Amino acid sequence: MYGVEMDVSDEAMSPDFCVEFGKAKIEREGSDVTIVALSKMVGHALESAEELEKEHGISAEVINLRSVRPLDRDAIIASVKKTNRMVTVESGWPHFGVGSELCAVVMESEAFDYLDAPVERVTGVDIPMPYAKGLEDAALPQNHNIVSAAKKACFRQL
Repeated sequence: MYGVEMDVSDEAMSPDFCVEFGKAKIEREGSDVTIVALSKMVGHALESAEELEKEHGISAEVINLRSVRPLDRDAIIASVKKTNRMVTVESGWPHFGVGSELCAVVMESEAFDYLDAPVERVTGVDIPMPYAKGLEDAALPQNHNIVSAAKKACFRQL
């Protein structure tokens, strides 16, 4: 997250401010697709949700996991039951990652019966992380990858 600027509320700057551990945050309400992300990918998910709304008429709910252990299963399940679709976004490799666990949460819960489309996973490319900036950008998820996955989940792929 170095080099990433973000607004911080006065409330968050208070010495008494606490975030409930293991509790995800709904960063953006939506009704068509749930986008679940963590860390730096939350920013990409929010930008992608704006693009989806403006250019494709897709209302995306964005969930910031904030922690993966414990994982806020209830927030994920409730959102999927509301939107009937899910896209996971992580910068790690596709194998054995957070997105895989999120898929398992949905598949092993009552949320599975609410799915109208398969879960889409957006991950880093399955290669060693390159050092060159251009190659690094190509190896990590970008907004267009998230938008494409959400459109696919919503059956609005071009």
